[in-house]
Amino acid sequence: MTASMSSSSGLELLLSSLQNAGDVESTLNILNVLDELLSAGTDRRIHYMISKGGSEALLTALVNTGRSFSPNYTLLLPLLHLLAKVGHRDRRIGVKAEDAGAALLTLNLLRHNVKHARRAAACLWVIQVFSSSVSTANLIGANHGLDVIYRLIPQYTTKHLHAIKAAIDAFAALLCTKANVCSVVSKGYVSGLLRLYEDWHAKATQHAAMAICHSLLRCLHKVTHSAAGRQAFVSQGGIRLLYVTTQTCLLSKGLESLVEPSVQLMRKCLPKTPLPLTSDRSAYTFLMPGRPHAAPDMDVEPDENSVESDDEEAEDNKEADFDDDLETDLSKLRHRPDPDRPKELLPQYNRLCPELSHDFQDLDLSSEPEESSTASSSSSSDEEAALLNGLRFHSSRRGGASTSPSGSPSETDPEGHTPAAAQLEARDFHSHSSILSTKVREARDEAPLGQRGEDEDDEEEDADKSHHRTMIDRLLERHGACIPHHEPKLYRAAAAKTKSIPGFSILAFPDFWGHLPPPGHESMAPRKPNIQRQKVFEDVQRFLTTDGIINQVVFDLEDSSLQCPSDSLRFFSKFECGNLRKAVQVRRYEYDLILNADANSSQHTQWFYFEVSNMVADVPYRFNVINCEKSNSQFNYGMQPVLYSVREALEGRPHWVRNGTEICYFRNHFCPARGRRRTTFYTLTFAITFKHNEDVCYLAYHYPYTYSALKAHLKVLQKSVDPAKVFFQQQVLCGTLAGNPCPVVTITACPASRSWIDMHQLRNRPYVMLTGRVHPGESNASWVMKGTLEFLCSSDPVAQSLREAFVFKLIPMLNPDGVVNGTNRCDLNSEDLNRQWCKPDPVLSPTIYHTKGLLYYLNSVGRTPLVFCDYHGHSRKKNVFLYGCSVKETLWQSGSAVNTVGLKEDPGYRTIPKNLDRLAPAFSFNSCNYLVEKSRSATARVVVWREMGVLRSYTLESTHNGCDQGIYKGLQMGTRELQEMGVKFCHSLLSVTKDVKGLYSQRLISHIDLDHNVLDHKSHNCFEDDEPPCVEEIEYSADCPALTGADLDSDINGNTASADEEEEGDDGCREVKHRQGSVGQSQ
Repeated sequence: MTASMSSSSGLELLLSSLQNAGDVESTLNILNVLDELLSAGTDRRIHYMISKGGSEALLTALVNTGRSFSPNYTLLLPLLHLLAKVGHRDRRIGVKAEDAGAALLTLNLLRHNVKHARRAAACLWVIQVFSSSVSTANLIGANHGLDVIYRLIPQYTTKHLHAIKAAIDAFAALLCTKANVCSVVSKGYVSGLLRLYEDWHAKATQHAAMAICHSLLRCLHKVTHSAAGRQAFVSQGGIRLLYVTTQTCLLSKGLESLVEPSVQLMRKCLPKTPLPLTSDRSAYTFLMPGRPHAAPDMDVEPDENSVESDDEEAEDNKEADFDDDLETDLSKLRHRPDPDRPKELLPQYNRLCPELSHDFQDLDLSSEPEESSTASSSSSSDEEAALLNGLRFHSSRRGGASTSPSGSPSETDPEGHTPAAAQLEARDFHSHSSILSTKVREARDEAPLGQRGEDEDDEEEDADKSHHRTMIDRLLERHGACIPHHEPKLYRAAAAKTKSIPGFSILAFPDFWGHLPPPGHESMAPRKPNIQRQKVFEDVQRFLTTDGIINQVVFDLEDSSLQCPSDSLRFFSKFECGNLRKAVQVRRYEYDLILNADANSSQHTQWFYFEVSNMVADVPYRFNVINCEKSNSQFNYGMQPVLYSVREALEGRPHWVRNGTEICYFRNHFCPARGRRRTTFYTLTFAITFKHNEDVCYLAYHYPYTYSALKAHLKVLQKSVDPAKVFFQQQVLCGTLAGNPCPVVTITACPASRSWIDMHQLRNRPYVMLTGRVHPGESNASWVMKGTLEFLCSSDPVAQSLREAFVFKLIPMLNPDGVVNGTNRCDLNSEDLNRQWCKPDPVLSPTIYHTKGLLYYLNSVGRTPLVFCDYHGHSRKKNVFLYGCSVKETLWQSGSAVNTVGLKEDPGYRTIPKNLDRLAPAFSFNSCNYLVEKSRSATARVVVWREMGVLRSYTLESTHNGCDQGIYKGLQMGTRELQEMGVKFCHSLLSVTKDVKGLYSQRLISHIDLDHNVLDHKSHNCFEDDEPPCVEEIEYSADCPALTGADLDSDINGNTASADEEEEGDDGCREVKHRQGSVGQSQ
């Protein structure tokens, strides 16, 4: 304590003496002591000195010494050096200097010492430090400081490099203000800086000269902060100059360090290019019930609160902001809000709980399962028809009918289907003529002659339809793969009833034909070194030269009459789940792709799914998706898009496979067509080399899973179960805005008999509710749900035990309309449905309203679900993980002052994640969190936890990429692994049943896949789960890396160590010659 007080008083004594020292020797001694003291320690010593008034003492000493008519530079030089070192660590040094009168004094000293390199350098470092304050930088600029300093920057020389670098660094520091940047631009200094860089770059061979090139680039970065600066940079040939110099740098290892700041500067200054669209709004508009216009005006700036958060539980980049988002109000965390509707409305949901009223009289008819199953299916169809008939009438009255892209309502036929949908029977595929006709000829050659004759006897129109159906039937018979739980004809029938905004009349071949996982695992794609830089250079070339640039629109979703050149790829996306708005051929083998915004919106472009044909084999085609919106993507970390080849499928390999090379994802120079502010677009670029000439292929962001596929899948499952053992009931939760039925499925075990005890056990089984696909672009959620559904309907002993233990309520697709119309985030109302749970609108968000109503009903009859889980996909993290809700963990993480010791909380919310960590190789326990954020207060997970009191309320997040842990480490997730995750989630439910011992019998454990590797699977540390920074900058930096304190100290020490000499007159003459050679002299 005494030593500390002594040290403190000693420093204060030195600082006091410095301000009041009368003789030069004493002042020099104090400065030397302070310099030695600060140099020997860390920055902590300097900050301590600042806290004791060190900056003020040095400024006072500077003013006292510098004001004299003939300043003593023997004293001033060490004083300026020390002030620069200390001031660089003092955030308020500029303001302090201005108050002390030291800023203009230092500028005046510089003016008097432009011929003395060491003195000028010392003044320049101090000016650089003072310019950390905007007001001080403006003060120096207003007093012609920029002009003085600019004239000190010569063309290439080998003399006085410390002073030259100090001048450039001070000039860059002054450009922190808008006023100074405007002054520099107006005086034409941008052109001068470019010529200086060109000269120094051409002749730089030593390290010091390289440092000057870096400093000049820093100046250019600062100048181009403003639009005027960027315009001046481009007009003066800055992009061309940097492009040429970087090509030189790439050939010389010693110059490589200049490449990255040059590339970033070019990216920043490429002129903003509007997307080649007539409007930013989606090509699909839908007349909303009760609204006079087809769509809201989305060309205005969206509400900041409604901006999409990257994923359901997106990670905030700033820790402080993340902590601020945590809910710290204990009353909000623990208080259960009042229901959003009167209790009188809840009995309507009784129809969705048939297991509570079904009398199971058909148990006696178990010897005739087919008839029973058929009756059940028919009942479901009758209910669906009745509901939808009412819904169509309701929708038409309220203006909610499907609309064409122009917004006009589509007509319906007597059956209630759109004419376009009715054509599905006659015209299923779009661009498959070359492949299909070949295969059909093969099939027809083997067909009985009598069969071919029957077709020829039909009338002409019917003959075409019959021929097409026969073609498909023969193709299926000859080439169709045996895909479990998939029937192409059933899919076609389901798709014919699906309602879409444009009235799709084409089926995508992969959805109809089906998909089998490829036989092996697919590794993550290695990232080619500097691939992003290479792509940026190619984009810069497009700006600099028109040689080889085609720039022709070859596909436009809104212009069906567009003629495609014979030698270009052909694109198509007007089918269910499809998303591609426009394709532009840039070069012979390069295409820019523009995605369609979510319906009735101008945002949320990320999901894509389109057909491509007319390709040449073994040639790499580059695809650039240029209007992505998320700020980062797993495409930067080994993820690939998926590809499906029709030719491969017809040859017995119907696989969606990961494909693509040279993949990267980065910010681009495109902007909205209508100038929507603060919108940033990113490019996903990848190259595809097709295997076959004239193939027809499909490319997608992730494995597509359509609404029609769900409907067909549920019908197949209903046929597959034994109705005497499995109670499987498919019902309609409600109709969507477009009139599509939203299915809800009940799965449980039939009672062993109709005895009172068996029926009582059935009626008292706890509930598990699972939902999914609220975000259409998260198709992986549907594949996980598919795995869950198939497992729960299987004869697996674990599935049988789960059916006997629980009643499962599954709503596999909460956003059918979004899925059908290829949106990424929203429903047709342009709202994120997973932000509507607090008070959903029964008309605009019917699926959320009625799902919540069903939960309210179960709660009101004492059947609150034991587990609720909403299946999602995550585009920015690897592995599979859960988000839950915990009061204590939220308060702990937020640093709340609330004492959590007395808070009681059931830790059971961690049971399922812990079990999944042991059961599922793709699951990462350490990626899970249980925090309640304010921005997530209206999500399903939080609302069900808070309002329904469901302890185990989760969001299950599945990666679009793959895993970085366990047995799947380094592998991308396929549909096999996603479906496996759905099975493993079911297995984890065994841990939350009351009769745990009975369920964990040896008989069941033997059926759970717990091999040694998986049992030993441990998630790695949660801090390693988040991706490290991308090896290349996704954003283009606003600035070159700032000078650090160590850099400045090194420059100052170099100046101090140089020969202690007063420059003679001849040195001064040489300095003048250098200045006369400077571009600045021309001003």
